[in-house]
Amino acid sequence: MKNIFGKLNLVDIIIILGVIAALAVGLFTMKHFRQTADKQIEATSPISFQVFLRGVTVTGDGFPIKANSKTFITIRNVPYTELNVNGVVYSPRQTAVASAKSEKQYILVNDPAQPAIYDAVVSITDVAKITKDGAVVGGNKIKMGLPVTLEGENYKFNGTISDVRVTTDIQVEDNGEGAGVNIG
Repeated sequence: MKNIFGKLNLVDIIIILGVIAALAVGLFTMKHFRQTADKQIEATSPISFQVFLRGVTVTGDGFPIKANSKTFITIRNVPYTELNVNGVVYSPRQTAVASAKSEKQYILVNDPAQPAIYDAVVSITDVAKITKDGAVVGGNKIKMGLPVTLEGENYKFNGTISDVRVTTDIQVEDNGEGAGVNIG
Protein backbone atom coordinates (compact mmCIF):
# COMPACT_ATOMS: atom_id res chain seq x y z
CA MET A 1 0.00 0.00 0.00
CA LYS A 2 2.87 2.37 0.76
CA ASN A 3 4.20 1.87 -2.79
CA ILE A 4 0.92 3.09 -4.33
CA PHE A 5 0.80 6.30 -2.32
CA GLY A 6 4.52 6.82 -2.68
CA LYS A 7 4.24 7.03 -6.47
CA LEU A 8 1.28 9.51 -6.46
CA ASN A 9 2.06 13.18 -6.42
CA LEU A 10 -0.30 16.03 -5.38
CA VAL A 11 -1.73 16.52 -8.91
CA ASP A 12 -2.65 12.84 -9.18
CA ILE A 13 -4.47 12.97 -5.84
CA ILE A 14 -6.45 16.09 -6.90
CA ILE A 15 -7.49 14.36 -10.16
CA ILE A 16 -8.62 11.24 -8.30
CA LEU A 17 -10.64 13.32 -5.80
CA GLY A 18 -12.23 15.27 -8.69
CA VAL A 19 -13.33 12.04 -10.40
CA ILE A 20 -14.80 10.75 -7.12
CA ALA A 21 -16.69 14.06 -6.60
CA ALA A 22 -18.09 13.93 -10.17
CA LEU A 23 -19.26 10.35 -9.63
CA ALA A 24 -20.96 11.39 -6.36
CA VAL A 25 -22.82 14.27 -8.07
CA GLY A 26 -23.92 11.90 -10.85
CA LEU A 27 -25.16 9.38 -8.31
CA PHE A 28 -27.12 12.02 -6.37
CA THR A 29 -28.68 13.29 -9.60
CA MET A 30 -29.64 9.79 -10.68
CA LYS A 31 -31.22 9.05 -7.27
CA HIS A 32 -33.21 12.38 -7.46
CA PHE A 33 -31.42 13.98 -4.49
CA ARG A 34 -30.37 16.81 -6.79
CA GLN A 35 -32.72 18.54 -9.27
CA THR A 36 -31.45 19.33 -12.77
CA ALA A 37 -32.68 22.19 -14.96
CA ASP A 38 -34.97 20.05 -17.12
CA LYS A 39 -36.69 18.68 -14.00
CA GLN A 40 -37.73 22.21 -12.97
CA ILE A 41 -40.02 22.51 -16.00
CA GLU A 42 -43.48 21.56 -14.77
CA ALA A 43 -45.36 21.83 -18.08
CA THR A 44 -45.43 23.31 -21.55
CA SER A 45 -48.42 25.52 -22.11
CA PRO A 46 -49.65 28.27 -24.41
CA ILE A 47 -49.40 31.74 -22.92
CA SER A 48 -50.76 35.13 -23.85
CA PHE A 49 -48.95 38.32 -22.92
CA GLN A 50 -49.54 41.97 -23.59
CA VAL A 51 -46.92 44.50 -24.59
CA PHE A 52 -47.58 48.13 -23.68
CA LEU A 53 -46.15 50.64 -26.14
CA ARG A 54 -46.05 54.16 -24.71
CA GLY A 55 -45.59 57.26 -26.84
CA VAL A 56 -45.32 55.63 -30.27
CA THR A 57 -45.04 58.19 -33.08
CA VAL A 58 -47.12 57.26 -36.14
CA THR A 59 -47.76 59.86 -38.85
CA GLY A 60 -49.03 57.50 -41.56
CA ASP A 61 -52.49 56.07 -42.13
CA GLY A 62 -53.46 53.65 -39.37
CA PHE A 63 -51.41 51.83 -36.78
CA PRO A 64 -48.72 49.57 -38.34
CA ILE A 65 -49.27 46.55 -36.06
CA LYS A 66 -52.42 44.66 -37.06
CA ALA A 67 -54.36 41.88 -35.35
CA ASN A 68 -53.94 38.38 -36.84
CA SER A 69 -50.49 39.24 -38.17
CA LYS A 70 -46.98 38.30 -37.08
CA THR A 71 -44.35 40.38 -35.35
CA PHE A 72 -40.72 39.58 -34.60
CA ILE A 73 -39.96 39.90 -30.90
CA THR A 74 -36.67 40.70 -29.21
CA ILE A 75 -36.46 40.04 -25.47
CA ARG A 76 -33.78 41.93 -23.49
CA ASN A 77 -31.94 42.81 -26.71
CA VAL A 78 -31.74 39.13 -27.74
CA PRO A 79 -33.67 38.24 -30.94
CA TYR A 80 -36.24 35.52 -30.25
CA THR A 81 -38.73 34.65 -33.02
CA GLU A 82 -41.78 35.74 -34.97
CA LEU A 83 -45.01 35.46 -32.95
CA ASN A 84 -48.74 35.83 -33.61
CA VAL A 85 -50.47 39.11 -32.78
CA ASN A 86 -53.96 38.41 -31.39
CA GLY A 87 -55.12 41.94 -30.90
CA VAL A 88 -54.09 45.57 -30.94
CA VAL A 89 -55.71 48.42 -29.01
CA TYR A 90 -54.31 51.88 -29.64
CA SER A 91 -55.41 55.42 -28.90
CA PRO A 92 -53.97 58.87 -29.47
CA ARG A 93 -52.45 60.70 -26.52
CA GLN A 94 -55.12 62.38 -24.46
CA THR A 95 -55.20 65.28 -22.04
CA ALA A 96 -57.63 66.30 -19.32
CA VAL A 97 -59.73 69.42 -19.88
CA ALA A 98 -62.00 71.07 -17.32
CA SER A 99 -65.69 70.56 -18.04
CA ALA A 100 -68.53 72.79 -16.93
CA LYS A 101 -71.27 70.78 -18.70
CA SER A 102 -70.41 67.29 -17.47
CA GLU A 103 -70.99 65.71 -14.05
CA LYS A 104 -67.28 65.04 -13.98
CA GLN A 105 -64.96 67.93 -13.32
CA TYR A 106 -62.87 67.03 -16.35
CA ILE A 107 -63.08 65.18 -19.67
CA LEU A 108 -60.39 63.52 -21.76
CA VAL A 109 -59.76 64.82 -25.28
CA ASN A 110 -57.11 64.06 -27.89
CA ASP A 111 -54.02 66.15 -27.19
CA PRO A 112 -53.71 68.73 -30.01
CA ALA A 113 -50.05 69.32 -29.11
CA GLN A 114 -49.19 65.65 -29.85
CA PRO A 115 -51.40 64.57 -32.76
CA ALA A 116 -49.16 61.70 -33.94
CA ILE A 117 -48.35 60.16 -30.53
CA TYR A 118 -50.16 56.92 -29.62
CA ASP A 119 -50.26 54.50 -26.70
CA ALA A 120 -50.94 50.88 -27.64
CA VAL A 121 -51.42 47.45 -26.10
CA VAL A 122 -50.46 44.49 -28.32
CA SER A 123 -51.63 40.98 -27.35
CA ILE A 124 -49.27 38.16 -28.36
CA THR A 125 -49.39 34.36 -27.98
CA ASP A 126 -46.62 31.80 -27.70
CA VAL A 127 -45.92 28.38 -26.22
CA ALA A 128 -43.88 28.57 -23.00
CA LYS A 129 -42.21 26.26 -20.55
CA ILE A 130 -43.92 26.68 -17.21
CA THR A 131 -41.70 26.56 -14.11
CA LYS A 132 -42.43 27.31 -10.48
CA ASP A 133 -41.10 30.85 -11.13
CA GLY A 134 -43.38 31.51 -14.11
CA ALA A 135 -43.41 31.16 -17.88
CA VAL A 136 -40.11 30.87 -19.79
CA VAL A 137 -39.93 31.90 -23.45
CA GLY A 138 -36.68 31.87 -25.42
CA GLY A 139 -34.69 31.28 -22.25
CA ASN A 140 -36.20 34.36 -20.55
CA LYS A 141 -38.77 34.47 -17.78
CA ILE A 142 -41.74 36.39 -19.15
CA LYS A 143 -42.89 38.74 -16.40
CA MET A 144 -44.53 42.15 -16.20
CA GLY A 145 -42.01 44.95 -16.67
CA LEU A 146 -39.73 42.99 -19.01
CA PRO A 147 -38.51 45.20 -21.90
CA VAL A 148 -39.24 43.84 -25.39
CA THR A 149 -38.99 45.10 -28.95
CA LEU A 150 -41.65 44.39 -31.58
CA GLU A 151 -40.46 44.56 -35.17
CA GLY A 152 -42.26 44.23 -38.48
CA GLU A 153 -41.83 45.15 -42.10
CA ASN A 154 -42.16 48.89 -41.45
CA TYR A 155 -41.91 49.37 -37.67
CA LYS A 156 -39.69 48.72 -34.67
CA PHE A 157 -41.22 49.66 -31.31
CA ASN A 158 -39.87 49.26 -27.79
CA GLY A 159 -42.35 48.29 -25.11
CA THR A 160 -42.85 46.61 -21.78
CA ILE A 161 -44.78 43.46 -20.93
CA SER A 162 -47.84 44.55 -18.95
CA ASP A 163 -49.71 41.24 -18.47
CA VAL A 164 -48.88 37.52 -18.69
CA ARG A 165 -51.47 34.73 -18.67
CA VAL A 166 -51.14 30.99 -18.98
CA THR A 167 -54.08 30.20 -21.22
CA THR A 168 -56.20 27.11 -21.51
CA ASP A 169 -58.47 28.22 -24.35
CA ILE A 170 -55.65 28.20 -26.90
CA GLN A 171 -55.02 24.93 -28.71
CA VAL A 172 -51.51 23.93 -29.70
CA GLU A 173 -51.23 22.08 -33.00
CA ASP A 174 -48.18 20.45 -34.52
CA ASN A 175 -48.25 20.88 -38.29
CA GLY A 176 -44.93 19.11 -38.86
CA GLU A 177 -43.02 22.40 -38.76
CA GLY A 178 -43.21 22.85 -34.98
CA ALA A 179 -45.97 23.99 -32.70
CA GLY A 180 -48.54 26.45 -33.95
CA VAL A 181 -51.01 28.33 -31.80
CA ASN A 182 -54.69 28.68 -32.65
CA ILE A 183 -57.25 30.60 -30.66
CA GLY A 184 -60.34 28.45 -30.19
